[in-house]
Amino acid sequence: MKKKNVLWIVLDLIFLIIFNAIFFMAGGSEHPTSVWISYGFIHFAYLMLIFTPFMIRKSKSSFVFGYSLYSISAIYFFIEFVTGIIFILISPETFQSAFLVQLSIAGLYGIVLISNMIANEHTADTEEKSQSQIAFVKDASIKIKGLLELISDKETKKKVEQVYDTIYSSPVKTHPNLEQVEKRILQSINDIELAVTTENKDEIISISKSLLLSINERNNLLKTMH
Repeated sequence: MKKKNVLWIVLDLIFLIIFNAIFFMAGGSEHPTSVWISYGFIHFAYLMLIFTPFMIRKSKSSFVFGYSLYSISAIYFFIEFVTGIIFILISPETFQSAFLVQLSIAGLYGIVLISNMIANEHTADTEEKSQSQIAFVKDASIKIKGLLELISDKETKKKVEQVYDTIYSSPVKTHPNLEQVEKRILQSINDIELAVTTENKDEIISISKSLLLSINERNNLLKTMH
């Protein structure tokens, strides 16, 4: 186990050690049910605070997700800690009030936490979709730009430059119905790459013309889908 992980575990245990030391040394081990319920809820709130980082969705906005979830857990822990301490000090003989109050707080915390997690999942999915949409135009442009550096013939290079300009200026948004067209475009780019390596001028020009038609088809179809 890494030293950093060990240090984090030790840091997390400090509160539990101090709280339990004070709890048992100051009050002993004989307590009514209401006190043990409060003791348990305080520990639950603290454990939720510790485990909150593991609930954060990995994405571009992980920092924002983490801040919101951690803030919710931190607020819950503070409220529960204060509430639990009050019930421990009052030490009511009946447990119903302690249980119902702290259960309600925990329930409200659960609703807020899960609601935020659902919202974060939606945001992360949208970000991933956006990245995948951008990836098609970006990857295709990078591939064609790389091929331009390998072409020395002016006529051939001009034709491939047309392809590059067209794909580079294409909308980054995409649509599931365009999957086959986009696959065909990427395959044509691979075909151009092969033709460039064999210095087949006629093949490069022929594929470029076909590729321009496919890119324009893709862009025109996209206009009808949004």
